[in-house]
Amino acid sequence: MTDKEIIKGCGKGNKVAQESLYTLFANRMMGLCRRYSQNREEAEDIFQDGFVKVFGGISKLSSSEKLEPWLKRVFVNTAITYYHKNKKHHNHFDSEELDLSQSHALDAIEHLSQQELLVFVNELPEGYRMVFNLYVMEGFKHNEIAKVLDISTGTSKSQLSKAKAMLKKKLAQVGINQVGQK
Repeated sequence: MTDKEIIKGCGKGNKVAQESLYTLFANRMMGLCRRYSQNREEAEDIFQDGFVKVFGGISKLSSSEKLEPWLKRVFVNTAITYYHKNKKHHNHFDSEELDLSQSHALDAIEHLSQQELLVFVNELPEGYRMVFNLYVMEGFKHNEIAKVLDISTGTSKSQLSKAKAMLKKKLAQVGINQVGQK
């Protein structure tokens, strides 16, 4: 089935189209859910809610070219909603000055496999993890993160800086100190 046929079929509640959509995107969307969750159980909750929202709203999708970005956005928004409902006030810190000495922390991270990165990111405190994922993985800007997480822009910057510092420390503990070195 083409994306266009999948969208049309899912919009009509066609089970074959829904199964095709699920088969095409389940692994990627579960990976996204894992990045935003503390454990597999939370990821599965987000994953299930995400697909319910996808199947309920896919008929509004205007173009098959927008299918994957739209799916990704639905799942990210579902993860943010889950965060607000379950963990909103955990691990938020006051706004602090951004520690620019940590700006190179992502260099080594870029050389890790997705699974290795997921392990390290999942060990971050929840607020740090949410900001890190939205900024680094999804490309959100700090003002957008502040809005969706209901925090200040300064807090978003501070939490990203602290997340990078924690990741850098974790990487150093496993012997990754700089790009390409182990």
